[in-house]
Amino acid sequence: MATNKFFKSILFASTIAVNVFGFSVHDSLAYPVFAQQSYSNPRAANGKLACANCHLNQKAIEIEAPQAVLPNSVFEVEIKLPYDTSKQQIGANGKKADLNVGGILILPKGFKLASKNQISAEVKAKNKGVFISPYSTELDNIFVVGPIAGKTHQELIFPVVAPDPEKNSEIKYLTYPFYAGGNRGRGQVYPTGEKSNINTFGATQAGQITEITTSEKGESTVIIVNSNGNKTSQIVPAGLNLIVKTGDIVQTDQALNIDPNVGGFGQEESEIVLQNPIRIVGYLAFCFFALLTQILLVLKKKQFEKVQAAELNF
Repeated sequence: MATNKFFKSILFASTIAVNVFGFSVHDSLAYPVFAQQSYSNPRAANGKLACANCHLNQKAIEIEAPQAVLPNSVFEVEIKLPYDTSKQQIGANGKKADLNVGGILILPKGFKLASKNQISAEVKAKNKGVFISPYSTELDNIFVVGPIAGKTHQELIFPVVAPDPEKNSEIKYLTYPFYAGGNRGRGQVYPTGEKSNINTFGATQAGQITEITTSEKGESTVIIVNSNGNKTSQIVPAGLNLIVKTGDIVQTDQALNIDPNVGGFGQEESEIVLQNPIRIVGYLAFCFFALLTQILLVLKKKQFEKVQAAELNF
């Protein structure tokens, strides 16, 4: 219980830090630290990762990981998030900004994040400025990272330590599935259910647009009057480009602006084998004896051919 309180205090401190450094609350709500508070387990029973609840667009990701690992060995799982770096997203303030990226890695129980002294200098250099953290104190086999600058981090590297079945009876030498997810850009929905400004905003009623005004903050107010004379007023957030003008006839839910979303979320799954070293030694021994047997058979065949040739000559 004390550990949980400590972890929550860390989350609260992170929240304060985010706001102190100038990010709005809405900008932060989609970040992993808030998702961690909303979902005790980031993977639903149907396999869907929690990130997909806020990042609605789909963008493919790639996973690179070893097929098999030995106990206590340090290995790397890499999530690749390729995208067109010339594209920019709209920030919560309505201004253009470079895309941020984030990722999540769900490994089998027992697999943990490698400590600093276990990570190679090369990986440390690649992960400079990247903070990887466990999802929670209970789920230390799940790691999250982000948001970080997408231009310099299109490859997220997770250094991991494999468990040892000799030290933990719950761990077996088996093939284990693991899951990964990665997103580019901000989400379209906050964990509260509120839409962000990375959306298309539809008309609340059918009718004619009679007036469009823009505030000092850049927000557009669109007034629509229907056939009965009922007037509705709705706000389109700053930074969004309208595709309608005064006098246009619109239908209910018809888009008023161009879709600003250039990002998206993707998830993949793969398998990793926790290999028993004795099996590898046994396999190598089998290969050695098989090779030796083949060599002896060839030598025996050559010897037989020589004897047979000698008898024919005699």
